Amino acid sequence: MNSFQQLIGEAAEFQSVIRSAQIVASTDVTVLLEGATGTGKEVLAEALHAASLRADKPFITINCAALPESLVESELFGHKKGAFTGADSDQPGYIRQAAGGTLFLDEIGELPVTVQAKLLRFIEYGECQRLGDSQPQKVNVRLIAATNRDLKSQVAAGQFRDDLYYRLKIVPLELPTLQQRQCDIKLLAMHFIQQLAQQHRLDAPVFTAAAIKFMQAYAWPGNIRELRNMCERLVVLLPGQQITEHNLPLEMSPIESNAKGFRLPSDGVNLENLEVDLIHQALGMSHGNKSHAARLLGISRDAFLYRLKKYAIA
Repeated sequence: MNSFQQLIGEAAEFQSVIRSAQIVASTDVTVLLEGATGTGKEVLAEALHAASLRADKPFITINCAALPESLVESELFGHKKGAFTGADSDQPGYIRQAAGGTLFLDEIGELPVTVQAKLLRFIEYGECQRLGDSQPQKVNVRLIAATNRDLKSQVAAGQFRDDLYYRLKIVPLELPTLQQRQCDIKLLAMHFIQQLAQQHRLDAPVFTAAAIKFMQAYAWPGNIRELRNMCERLVVLLPGQQITEHNLPLEMSPIESNAKGFRLPSDGVNLENLEVDLIHQALGMSHGNKSHAARLLGISRDAFLYRLKKYAIA
């Protein structure tokens, strides 16, 4: 099976990244994956490893942001028993655990400057020296790093070594945001719905055309991760049902309030239907309390009761 098949998308920007990744996968070149949170950097790293000559060797993932600063060096390079207080046994470290395979350093921008010099030496010479050892050892590991930060700005601010930055950025691959891949939203949503329905042993819900339009108009700050999480919620809460725009999270609504007022969709709205829908939403949120519902809509209780009568809403 092609390891890149799990990376779904037809957008030109996305396909360009995948083509480059397929070219470098079979080499040992260091790759830097860039892109916003949730764009799929770890999935791409796994695909690069699976398509490499190291596929049958370990793939070790490390979230640099999750490593305690005082233990980063020990976690990465290992330590000998007695190297420091609390070092009760020998530890190989993540780099040695990845020997022969691939080491994926996620959120590389969070790595303390104090450890960056030692990582640079490892990348350049393959030398890994445990804390407490007098001599380094050679370790054969392919490195893939990822970041959602602007490393160049961190270099300028003195927060990231420039020599390490340029050593990592031999082959940079920047994953586009979901907003930049608008044409892929429907494709991804349908894939996740089917996949998650099977996973949870539930009937897959179906999106209406209007729901898809709402989703394509949304900014998706959490990118593919946010889309997948939404699809899982819909599968669990509405199995086998039709998903309309009203089932989507409120922040996706084209009538979401903002500093300029309501946002009118490009194809317009039916104002009467919109008002009825808002009244029903207000009643639902207030659990039928008419005074509370009126406050949610910013009108008086009398004006709210008038609209209930006008639209024959019980």
